[in-house]
Amino acid sequence: MIPIEYILVGAAAFLCLSIIASKVAARSGVPALLLFLLLGMLAGADGPGGIYFDSPWLAQAIGVVALVLILFSGGLDTRVSDVRPVLRQGLALSTIGVSITALAVGWFTSTFLNFTLLEGILLGAIISSTDAAAVFSLLRARSVQLSGRLKPLLELESGSNDPMAVFLTLGMIQLVQQPEASALQLIPFFVQQMVLGALAGYFMARAMVWIVNRVRLEYEGLYPVLTIALVLLLYGVTTSVGGNGFLAVYLAGLLMGDQDFIHQRSLRRFHDGVAWLMQIVMFVALGLQVFPSELPQVAPAGLLIAVFLIFVARPLSIFVTLLPTRLNWRAKTFIACVGLRGAAPIILATFPLLAGVGQADRIFNLVFFIVLTSVLFQGTLIVPAARLLGVQAQPAPASQSPLAFVMNDSEITNGLFEFIVPDESAAIGKQILDLHLPRGALIVLIGRQGEMVVPDGGTTLAAGDALLLLAAPELQPAVRQLLERQPTA
Repeated sequence: MIPIEYILVGAAAFLCLSIIASKVAARSGVPALLLFLLLGMLAGADGPGGIYFDSPWLAQAIGVVALVLILFSGGLDTRVSDVRPVLRQGLALSTIGVSITALAVGWFTSTFLNFTLLEGILLGAIISSTDAAAVFSLLRARSVQLSGRLKPLLELESGSNDPMAVFLTLGMIQLVQQPEASALQLIPFFVQQMVLGALAGYFMARAMVWIVNRVRLEYEGLYPVLTIALVLLLYGVTTSVGGNGFLAVYLAGLLMGDQDFIHQRSLRRFHDGVAWLMQIVMFVALGLQVFPSELPQVAPAGLLIAVFLIFVARPLSIFVTLLPTRLNWRAKTFIACVGLRGAAPIILATFPLLAGVGQADRIFNLVFFIVLTSVLFQGTLIVPAARLLGVQAQPAPASQSPLAFVMNDSEITNGLFEFIVPDESAAIGKQILDLHLPRGALIVLIGRQGEMVVPDGGTTLAAGDALLLLAAPELQPAVRQLLERQPTA
C-alpha cells in the first residue's frame, strides 16, 4: 500500500510540472494540452514513471467530470451578446459541420483502411469535435486579435459541438452493435437528446441564479461549492433521463453568465481556475491510459486519417456549412485551420472500449494519435495562418474601468460596462451624436491606442475603440446591438 504522503507528493509534482509546462507552451507557441498529454505518457507504464493505469471506466469518469466543469466555465465566460450575431453559423457548424466531418472520415476509412462503413463513421464521430480553447490560449499568448466575429463564432462552435459528437458516438455504437437497426432510429434519439438537454440547461440556469441570489449563505466560500454541486446535479439528472448533459451544462453556464448574481466576479474566477485544474487532471489521466508502445502500430493509418481530416474533411464541412453566409474565403479558410482536436475525442474514444465494440482498442489508439498530430501540426500553425490570411485585427488598447464594481441582488438603476467597437460596426466613422443611443445611455470614456479620450457629442468612433458606457441594465442589450450593427449594403 502506497503511503498517502507519497501520493500527495506525486500529485503536487504533476500539478507543478503542468503549470511550468503551460508557461513553456505560452512562450513557445506549442499548445499546453500537448505537454499535459506527454506528461501523462511519460508517467505511464511505458514511460520512466512506470505507473500502470489501464482503466477505461476511470479515465472516462475523470474525463466526463472534467469536461462538464470546463464546458460550464466556458459558457459562464461567454457573453450572449457576443455570440447572438453568429448564433446560426455557430449552431450550423456544431451540427451540420460535425455530421459532414464524421461522414467524410467514415467514407475515407471504410474505402482505404480496414474498417466497415459503420465503424468508420463511428471513428469520424469521435474525432468530429474541436477544442478551440487551446487555440485561444495560443492567440492570447502571442497577442493575436481576430477580426470581425471570428472569435465568438469559434467559441460558440467549440462549446456547442461536443454534444453533437456525443450523440453521434452513442448512436453509431448502437448501430455497430445492432447492424439490423435502422439509422432512422437516431432521429428520435437526436430530438430527445437535444430537446431535453436544452430545456434542462435553460431552467437550471434560471434556477441557479435564483438560488445563488436567495440562499444567503453565511460564508462566501460556500457559493463555489454550491455552483459545482448544481452543475454536477444538472449533468447527472439530464443524462439519466436521456438528455444531453453536455449541452445542458454549457447552455446553463452561457445563460447564467448573461444574468446578474452575487459574487459574480469571484465565481467566474473560481470556475476558471477549476477549468484549468480539470484540464490538467484530464489530460494527464488520458495520457496515462494510452500505451505509447502501441502507437507505432497505428501510426501509418493514423497519419493518413489525420491528413485527410485536416486538409479535406474539416475544410469540406466548413465551406459547405458556411456557404449561405457572407463570410469571405479568408475567414472560412481560417476557421477550417482551427480544427484543433483535444480532450473530447479521447474521452469519446473510451465509449467503444466500455461498450465492447470490435475494434475499440484500435480506435482508441488511432484517436490518440490523430489528436497528437492535430495538436502538433495545427496548433503550431494557427498564428502564422491568421497572419497569412489577414484575419488579424489591431489589438484593442488595454483599458481598465476607473470604477470597479460587482453586481449583486440589490436594486441597481445604472451600470458601467465596457464594449470594444468591432471592425465591421456601422458606428465606425460616426459622431456619438449621430448614433442615437437610447435615452439614459452615455459613453463616459474611450480608450484609443493607449490613450484615454473624454468624449463629447462630436467625437467620432473608430474600430477597436474601448468604450466605457453608463446605462441601465435593461438598456445594455439595445446599446450593444446598436454598436454591433453592420453597415447595410
